[in-house]
Amino acid sequence: MADMKAIQADTREKMTKAIESLENNLSVLRTGRANPGILKKIVVDYYGSTVPIDQVASISTPDARTLVITPWDRGALNPIEKAIRDSDLGLNPNNKGDTIFISLPMLTEERRKDLVKNAKNYAEDARIAVRNIRKHSLDEVKKVEGIGDDEIKRGEADVQKITDEFVARVDSTFQKKEQEILG
Repeated sequence: MADMKAIQADTREKMTKAIESLENNLSVLRTGRANPGILKKIVVDYYGSTVPIDQVASISTPDARTLVITPWDRGALNPIEKAIRDSDLGLNPNNKGDTIFISLPMLTEERRKDLVKNAKNYAEDARIAVRNIRKHSLDEVKKVEGIGDDEIKRGEADVQKITDEFVARVDSTFQKKEQEILG
């Protein structure tokens, strides 16, 4: 039975990572409100090396439509501005000499639909990851030695129960993000 418990724990751990990956991917999608998370994937060319934006500047949100980026080194202002302009976020940074302001435009209905489509793709990728983990776990259950058919069936049922739980988490995470985007 210890093997079955280990398989279940491993399954939960891997599926939790799939959910975390989904949440990370969804956090960079704009929802119409200023959120520093949308800049998470931007990397800045800083003195010859590329580093994430949050390692060269602080990002704050003074109101619902504005992001303020304050670099720790004034020499990083232009590289940060360039990295934001070159990103696929469609943002227009405004360099004020010591900080960068980004005013977020209202999302159009078409852009909202595109963002929901992206969120759906991320959710589907997470569902596929969960199903792949289930397949691997079911294979592991069948490899456990010294157990009968009843224990194998019970182990498979337990893995399926865990899978159903995580698929429901994927769906609820997606629905929450969809509401934020369309909200």
